[in-house]
Amino acid sequence: MATRAARAVRIGRLERPALTGVLVREVVNFSSYWRSATFSSTVEPTIYLLAFGFGFGSLVSTIGGYDYVEFVGTGTVATAVLFSSAFPAMFGTFVKYNFQHTYDAILAAPVDTEELVTAEALWIALRAGVYGCVPLVVAMFFGLPPAWGMLTVPFIGFLAGYGWASFGIMVAGFAKSIENFSYVISAVLTPLFLLAGTFFPIDGLPQWAQVLAQLNPLYHCVQLVRGAAFGFDPADLGHAAAIIAFGVLTWRVSITAMQRKLVD
Repeated sequence: MATRAARAVRIGRLERPALTGVLVREVVNFSSYWRSATFSSTVEPTIYLLAFGFGFGSLVSTIGGYDYVEFVGTGTVATAVLFSSAFPAMFGTFVKYNFQHTYDAILAAPVDTEELVTAEALWIALRAGVYGCVPLVVAMFFGLPPAWGMLTVPFIGFLAGYGWASFGIMVAGFAKSIENFSYVISAVLTPLFLLAGTFFPIDGLPQWAQVLAQLNPLYHCVQLVRGAAFGFDPADLGHAAAIIAFGVLTWRVSITAMQRKLVD
């Protein structure tokens, strides 16, 4: 009871030693499985790039004013960020607290739920920022001209990855079983993935679908990456604000969800 009371008092604090401790643990643990994680997070988006870029690219030379390979190459960056953040966060978080009881051990140290969730999301976001660059590099080999703005892509991937990592932790916190993730993947992530403007511009969609796309954080990530590749404009400030707002919202809700799971 004393431990639980101490945790409750610490809620709302973010101390650097606690964040660093969780991050160091994640880095050390990641060294044992980085090959499989990197493979799954980068190969699938690259396959999408090659399949759509050269499949539809043979039928459609330009779209939205860009060569189709360039259009898809910049769009699949957001796909790589999604795959390397939301999915590892959902499944990894659920396994750690429900099967491995890793979080119980971490919370026995001077770490509270807010620090734990924040550090986990930061680590996943860092990985997403790196993995998101892979489709962009591949696209360069197939004609995408490099630009100085592309240096901001890892940062864009980090911001978007933090929101999706927090989303995944939030889902894991509310899920009663791992089978519940199927509903989220099919009913939430797949529609958002398809309405992100990755493979086709949203301008041709019905008005209601365009409005929904504006509420899609993945769409704003796609637009920011295209701005980085082809030139930023003032509208990109709105896209950045939308990604940041998504990250802050999901971060706070994920803390609440995990607090309910981890602290009785």
